[in-house]
Amino acid sequence: METAGIYEAIKEIHNPDRTVIIGIDGLGGAGKSTVSEILYKKFSDEHYSITVLHIDDFIHRKEIRYNDNYDEWECYYNLQWRYDYLIDEVIDPIKRGAFNGKIELYDKDNDTYYLNEADIPAGSIVIVEGVFLQREELSGLFDYMIYIDIPEEIRLDRVLERDGYIGDKQQIKVKYDNRYFPAEHYYIETCSPSLNADYVIKE
Repeated sequence: METAGIYEAIKEIHNPDRTVIIGIDGLGGAGKSTVSEILYKKFSDEHYSITVLHIDDFIHRKEIRYNDNYDEWECYYNLQWRYDYLIDEVIDPIKRGAFNGKIELYDKDNDTYYLNEADIPAGSIVIVEGVFLQREELSGLFDYMIYIDIPEEIRLDRVLERDGYIGDKQQIKVKYDNRYFPAEHYYIETCSPSLNADYVIKE
């Protein structure tokens, strides 16, 4: 996947006196983690201070994000994410200057949280990768937004091979059809991510 253009664009906005927050947005199976890993290695090799945060580490426990009073897709879109914690306790402090402390991350194996030490000097590059990064709740959080625009049929093929923790391929497809894809369709319709991003990768 093409990343050279993104690398150059981030270098242009990098500021040694101020940490920049980069969003890598995309729907399930788009390749967000892969792009983040490539960029992390490139910038690390050039001796930049860089940190990658995964939006999937900032979610609510199952008792909150699975709620029988709502459709599955509504739970995923509206009840899944700990945006208040991410913004107030993580991103805003990082933007104010050097951050040295503990970040609370989700442990999906135990449906609980653990503390992870983070040392992010001022002037760092912080990449946040995940779904729905251009929704209204996160407006103004990012200095630069990348959107990976991959057709749904390609992404489905990928997650059928990847998401074995859900079950067999039929169970994976059912969960995506009921929970993930309808929320993604809503996001596209309401937020137009490919039109509003600073940089779009297509396949």
